Amino acid sequence: GGLFAQADAPHDHYRLLAERNIPVVLINASIENLDFPCIACDDAVAVEQSWRHLASLGHQRIGLVLGPSDHIPSRRKLAAAREAARAAGTELPEEFVERAMFSLEGGQAAATRLLDRGVTGIICASDPLALGAVRAARRRGHHVPHDVSVVGYDDSAFMTCTEPPLTTVRQPIEAMGRAAVDLLCAQIQGTEVPHGELLFEPELVVRGSTAQPAAR
Repeated sequence: GGLFAQADAPHDHYRLLAERNIPVVLINASIENLDFPCIACDDAVAVEQSWRHLASLGHQRIGLVLGPSDHIPSRRKLAAAREAARAAGTELPEEFVERAMFSLEGGQAAATRLLDRGVTGIICASDPLALGAVRAARRRGHHVPHDVSVVGYDDSAFMTCTEPPLTTVRQPIEAMGRAAVDLLCAQIQGTEVPHGELLFEPELVVRGSTAQPAAR
C-alpha cells in the first residue's frame, strides 16, 4: 500500500508501523524521529539547475510556484532557491514565492499573481503547475518563452507534446522505483537495510518554454 506524508500531519500510523516492525520505505518524504529508509530526488539540485538555467538566459526576476507549505519537497525547493539567490548575490523576495495545490488551475492562479509582480522566469514544483503558469502567461497576453520562461518538474509523459514543449527537471523515476522496491523486499526477507535518505540526481531537460527575456 501507499501513504502520503506531510510534515505537519499526524504521524501516529507511521509510528505504529515502526513499533510493529512492518517494512516501510519512504519516497520523497521524511518523518522526524522515525528513521525509515527513504528514496528521494535531490530537490536542492533540481532548483539549482533551474535557477542557473534561467539566470544564464538573463532572468533576474525569478519566482517559484510550490506546493503547500507542509509539502516536504516544496520546503526543500524553497530553501534551495533562497540559497541559489544568495549565491548570485541577491535575495529571493517573499512576494516571488507562491503556493498552490498540484493542479493546472492552481498553477495558473499562482503564476498570475507572480506575473502581476513582474516576474519573468517561473520555476514550478510540478509539470501541471508549469502548464498552469504557461496558461496564465498567455491569458495575460505574454508569449512563452519570449516574455516569460517556465520550468517544470518531473518530466511527465507528453511534456514534449505541449506548446511550447516544456523545459523541466526530470526525476529518475524508474531508478527510484527500483531502489524502493529493492529496499522493501530486503526488509521483507529480513535483511538489514541502511536507514536515512538515498538521494537521486535529477536532470534538467531544456526544451522550448525557456529563453532570454524580452527587453522591457
